[in-house]
Amino acid sequence: MIRNLHSVSVKSFTCLAIVLWFGFAQRCSAQETVAAKSAREVQAGIPTGKLTRGVFEQSKLFPGTRRDYAVYVPAQYTPDQPANLMVFMDGMNYAKPGGAFRVPVVFDNLIHQKAIPVTVAVFVNPGTIPATQRGAANRSNRSYEYDSLGDRYANFLVDEFLPVALEGINVSDDPADRAVCGISSGGICAFTVAWEKPEQFSKVLSHIGSFTNIRGGWAYPGLVRKTKDKPKPIKVYLQEGNDDLSNLHGNWPLGNRSLAAALQYAGYPYKLVMTEGGHSGKWGGLELPNALRWLWDDDAESTNIPSTATKPAWEPHPDAVPRDDVPHGTVEVMKPWESKIFPDTIRDWAVYVPAQYDKDTPAALMVFQDGERMRDVNGRWRVPVVFDNLIARGDMPPTIAVFLNPGHHKSKPRQGNKSSNRSFEYDGLGDRYASFLIEEILPEVELRYNVSDDPKMRAIGGSSSGAICAFTVAWERTDQFQKVYSSVGSFTNLRGGDAYAGLVRKTEPKPIRVYMADTSGDVDNAFGSWPIANQQMASSLKYMGYDARFDWAEGFMHNADYGSSRFPDAMKWLWRNEAHSPTIDTSDDLRGDLTLLNLLVLGESWKVVAEDLGFADAPCSDDQGNFYFCDMKAPAVYRVDAISGEKSVIAKESVSGLEFGPDGVLYACQGKQKRVISIDATNGDVNVVASDVQPNDMAISKDGFIFITETRAKQVTRINIKTGEVSVVDTGITRPNGIALSNDGGTLAVSDHGGPYTWTFRVNAGGELDAKIPTMPMRLPIDPKGEFKFNEPPPYSSVSRGDGMCVDEAGRYYVTSELGVQIFDPTGRPCGVLPKPDKTMPLTSCTLAGKNHETLYITNGSTVYQRQLKIQ
Repeated sequence: MIRNLHSVSVKSFTCLAIVLWFGFAQRCSAQETVAAKSAREVQAGIPTGKLTRGVFEQSKLFPGTRRDYAVYVPAQYTPDQPANLMVFMDGMNYAKPGGAFRVPVVFDNLIHQKAIPVTVAVFVNPGTIPATQRGAANRSNRSYEYDSLGDRYANFLVDEFLPVALEGINVSDDPADRAVCGISSGGICAFTVAWEKPEQFSKVLSHIGSFTNIRGGWAYPGLVRKTKDKPKPIKVYLQEGNDDLSNLHGNWPLGNRSLAAALQYAGYPYKLVMTEGGHSGKWGGLELPNALRWLWDDDAESTNIPSTATKPAWEPHPDAVPRDDVPHGTVEVMKPWESKIFPDTIRDWAVYVPAQYDKDTPAALMVFQDGERMRDVNGRWRVPVVFDNLIARGDMPPTIAVFLNPGHHKSKPRQGNKSSNRSFEYDGLGDRYASFLIEEILPEVELRYNVSDDPKMRAIGGSSSGAICAFTVAWERTDQFQKVYSSVGSFTNLRGGDAYAGLVRKTEPKPIRVYMADTSGDVDNAFGSWPIANQQMASSLKYMGYDARFDWAEGFMHNADYGSSRFPDAMKWLWRNEAHSPTIDTSDDLRGDLTLLNLLVLGESWKVVAEDLGFADAPCSDDQGNFYFCDMKAPAVYRVDAISGEKSVIAKESVSGLEFGPDGVLYACQGKQKRVISIDATNGDVNVVASDVQPNDMAISKDGFIFITETRAKQVTRINIKTGEVSVVDTGITRPNGIALSNDGGTLAVSDHGGPYTWTFRVNAGGELDAKIPTMPMRLPIDPKGEFKFNEPPPYSSVSRGDGMCVDEAGRYYVTSELGVQIFDPTGRPCGVLPKPDKTMPLTSCTLAGKNHETLYITNGSTVYQRQLKIQ
């Protein structure tokens, strides 16, 4: 079966993919269903365990948190015999007698039936940071605890919490007797605990697990595959709903399928059960008794996802057959190219020029990776023949094609047609290959031919690693290429390409048109599942409203057969004149999910407010929405009227931070002069508020405390406006820079210019800070001087250059950085990134001003920009 899936809904698409992979729907047998139903109901005559509740608030790993918990001890437990142990995240929901899971009831029944061993259950809720300020709200720590990779939560369980919760209860220390369980973010948390501490827990039960890009959970399939030679001693049960979410964080069904495929590849005992339903505990609860039986059964069989690879007969598309009645273009083989960006490499290349080329009219351009194979008129792709036919018929414009082979290191002997530098050039993220094209190859082409410089008239394509390379070029240099062709694209963990599906959903949509083709029989190997990876990319592009098409077929293999059979139709679609109208569907976003799609105004982009400045910084606004900023080199502090846009100078001072206090006075940071000042906005008068400090930026509380970042001193300092008292309230952040208070005043956020996080604190009475946690993981730039390793992520910098920040009415945090404005929800989950307008200049700070404070202003080097948002 072959289908064009670009118009198929995400949910129906996911269901189709599941059918294609499995060939059947996994359902419980009638007998299992009856048994599961009875196990969820209280049965007469069966002993009932005891549930004891408690509160835990002594964590050092999650300072300031408070959490409810409960411990179930079965009636069959005896202190002289170690019981098994199962820990449930989001525990109190699992413990509800009438809830979706009813674990105490299920345990009573299954233990009595001897279907599972005598097992103590611990139900633990995520932490909450209780507010201490009047009017402030409690802050959930759930996402930070559950969605983060690493061993922090596992250490919390083992070292801090369980010794308290299990005091006086004899449980086994054998990991084979210990299990962890959770739902959604709790599901990935359970997996993380076992992954990090298999010597403590060897069994995992995940319900609708969030193996998506909330905080990097998409990476697990790649990590699992790397353990094939030495799998961790864990056993994993995954329950997922066919109609689960596709939202800003990812596609849940595909995320779970990707992890399942990785577990199978690496040889783990696992079971994947696709149930009805979506992001709800209902279906996981119905499946729970069966899941527990499987989990504790040493002879339980694993799921086996069958291969669907086939090799059907291939025939060329009619438009890939030469015609005598159309003009034929020419292919010129160019002199081998020796690159400077990829030093010591040499490559063959050629250029196709259509018969219709007119040197007085700019031609369209398309660059093909693995060019020799793509231009072979007797091969699968036959690009010159296809271009001849389509251009003659008017299905695409006269287009010059550049056929570019990957580089081969001059010191290495050739092995057939293989190029030694192919993976390094093609599979790596970042802008190296784009720079090579734009700075080396295209100038040579433009010397010979009149090529359009309109990015809409420039396309790039390839197959396999050449396909992800094509996408990377357009992603990095949308100003140069806005059309992408991808066949069996390697959006996998060859060199970090598995990150793209998540990045697409959390980056401002780019004006790129993308054609993709893949098949169910594509390769599944050490680096990923190509079919699932391509489905994830297609799903992400669809969610973000891209002009994208995904052609899919059952069977085939990792070769050119299917892609080449669709290639002429792909070119017609890619070069069509039809304008794209995005279809946006955020119905799968849950309450609290603050997707970029609902924040951005369609058609709006950055507009210049002020330019040709010395150095712009210190943006802020007043209650009326008037905008203020500083040109530090002028020096001058400016006011821009919210209604008229008129700009006026209010003070001739150089400041790096500005904010109005609760008294209506404008306060400012002057680091070079080692002081905090107040400025009278009506006459420019300046008064010193505090001296002997070196402030970078500031935030002011409603009760009259100024918090400043002292970057060089690595500290946050508090100033009492009324008394002038100065106190250090935090030390240890590498380079504290931007700073902002939540709307209710209960949380203080501080960016780290020299680290990978933005930190949050609880604000207490008197301006005291505690509960310090690196809540917001900053997206990091790729270090172009780093080592780009195979089967590893790119060399990300450890420094985000987090800078100024602000908070909107919905509670989002906006943090400026090297990559742009990074946006987080009130719990610190990344919502997305707005790339900075001028990549060559630093992005120092931001604020919200204008009508209803729905216009975002940024200071980007010598220019101030604004853009309208939809803040809900």
